[in-house]
Amino acid sequence: MDVYEAVRSRRAVRGFTDEPVPKELLVRVLTAATRTPSGGNLQPWKAFVLTGAALAEVKKRTAERLAAGDPGDEREFEMYPPGLKSAYRERQIAAGEQRYAALGIARRDEQARRKAVAANWDCFGAPAALFCYIDRGMGSAQWADMGMYLQTIMLLLRAEGLHSCPQMAWSVYRRTVAEVVSPPAELVLFCGMSIGFEDIAAKYARIGRAPLAETVTFLD
Repeated sequence: MDVYEAVRSRRAVRGFTDEPVPKELLVRVLTAATRTPSGGNLQPWKAFVLTGAALAEVKKRTAERLAAGDPGDEREFEMYPPGLKSAYRERQIAAGEQRYAALGIARRDEQARRKAVAANWDCFGAPAALFCYIDRGMGSAQWADMGMYLQTIMLLLRAEGLHSCPQMAWSVYRRTVAEVVSPPAELVLFCGMSIGFEDIAAKYARIGRAPLAETVTFLD
């Protein structure tokens, strides 16, 4: 698979089979991802990869919190800026509408929407997950480096025939993840990433993108 096809076919998959992901494949992907660029070569990311009993334990403990109505932990960062302005807000709303429409969930069906959101914390059935942390002393430039690292991983996974779903939602239950992975205190959980083989029977929406003219300006 060439890089253009990897970019074109990458999307946030929210339905996986239970087929195990070979460890050697994950090692190959993550070894290649070490070549991700980072300012000053800081390589500010720290990843934990969970499969088997470790991932099952995280899922179980999080499910227990959900069942008890636990709203999650205090946030260590804002997922989105408050009061999103146009056109960012419209893009966010449109993405949500497309996703729920594909699932057949009506706008006012709050119970179904909550169930769809809760699927995040089962990793959408994926048999592998990556939890990406960053040192809390790092600045916005290093957070950008972490984003490039995650994108590199996702494209390499496509090259291996795998899919993924990056999930900031895991930061909501960061303490439960920490109970299993025991990260150093100086690390902040940015996101989880579900990894596996796509369940082609799962419903999904191919979320649209803004026209190039809205985000890129060419000057001659």
